[in-house]
Amino acid sequence: MALVHGPVSEPVAALIRARAKVPNPHFDVESYDPEGDLLVLNLGPQHPSTHGVLRVKLYLDGETCIKAVPYLGYLHRGVEKLCEKLTYVQITPIVDKNDYVAAFSNEMAINMGFEALLGVEPPPRAQTIRALGAEMQRVASHLLWIGTFGLDMGGALGGGATLFMHTFRERETILDCFEALTGSRFHYNTLQVGGCRHDLPSGWDALVRGTFAAISARIVEYEDFVRTNAIFLARTQGVGVVDAGLALSLGVSGPVLRASGVDYDLRRDQPYGLYRELKVNVATASAGDCQARFEVRLAEMRESIRLVNLLLAGVPEGPINALKSVKLPGAVKPKAGIAYSAIESPRGELGTWVIADGSDKPYRCKIRSPSLHALSLLPYLAQGQNLSDIIVTLGSLDPIMGEVDR
Repeated sequence: MALVHGPVSEPVAALIRARAKVPNPHFDVESYDPEGDLLVLNLGPQHPSTHGVLRVKLYLDGETCIKAVPYLGYLHRGVEKLCEKLTYVQITPIVDKNDYVAAFSNEMAINMGFEALLGVEPPPRAQTIRALGAEMQRVASHLLWIGTFGLDMGGALGGGATLFMHTFRERETILDCFEALTGSRFHYNTLQVGGCRHDLPSGWDALVRGTFAAISARIVEYEDFVRTNAIFLARTQGVGVVDAGLALSLGVSGPVLRASGVDYDLRRDQPYGLYRELKVNVATASAGDCQARFEVRLAEMRESIRLVNLLLAGVPEGPINALKSVKLPGAVKPKAGIAYSAIESPRGELGTWVIADGSDKPYRCKIRSPSLHALSLLPYLAQGQNLSDIIVTLGSLDPIMGEVDR
């Protein structure tokens, strides 16, 4: 259960009881009890606990939230409009910056949408490289999330920085693997329409195996940090409970949805690429609280490590692109049509909806970002929570503002 920071007024207690039945994010503060001591507090847009440039306007009675109103758009860069002004060949490095801790997933989603328009499938070796990169990126993303979640807890986990330093250490070793493959640690620009830009270098498989063997052994450390920590359990158990029906109605996907008991993963339920041939064990939990989301992501890391080792054992020979080498920006021109393609990113369903008009540029491009849908839960979850629990709840949703605003 959540920590209680002193007594609450009867109006607040009544609101908490009401919220347990029907959360109302559109609650009119003008109708709130006049005896309540309301305070308006802006959380963000430059607060580190907002995980990006997010502003949340909080209406508080004491330390208890009466209403939360997120304000988006501080990181809007017009990515989708840029995609309509650039050629299909030039777009990949643009979307790297959306979910900037899972750039490989962004590249995979956008190029799969373009490939759906063209009606082409990358060759088996390229599909294997894509699946490898996607699962490696999932582990790297979850490592960063676990570390920043520790920072959100503050003193609950050795001052907050202890867990972060451990997970950041492991994440750096995964970025070493990406650097060996693509020449970049963060924004790769390695996938392209029809396949991949970079082939696996000699000795790369041994580097990846050693990296993930070390990470697999250290996952136990992360569990020990939290499962025996009474403060962590008090701050996460029963806090930020997401109802499965609400999550589905808001289009929530990924670990947040699975932690609420919904057994759904695109890699298994709508398989794409090499996942049509892989058996993916989907991790779920039923509690729907912050701890459940932690447990699901931890289990997903273990499953991704298993998949990485499985893929490394069977990398086929052959080309890495189904199309001819691109020498001109306008070389790719799909026929007029509409396509939607989606992948299971570390945060959920990352989709690309694109309209082609027969030219070398998309007529319209729309990116479905899972962080936007996850963040839409906040007004429902924050109502009735203590201010400190809002920080933990927001962190547990793992929003990346680059893909929320785009």
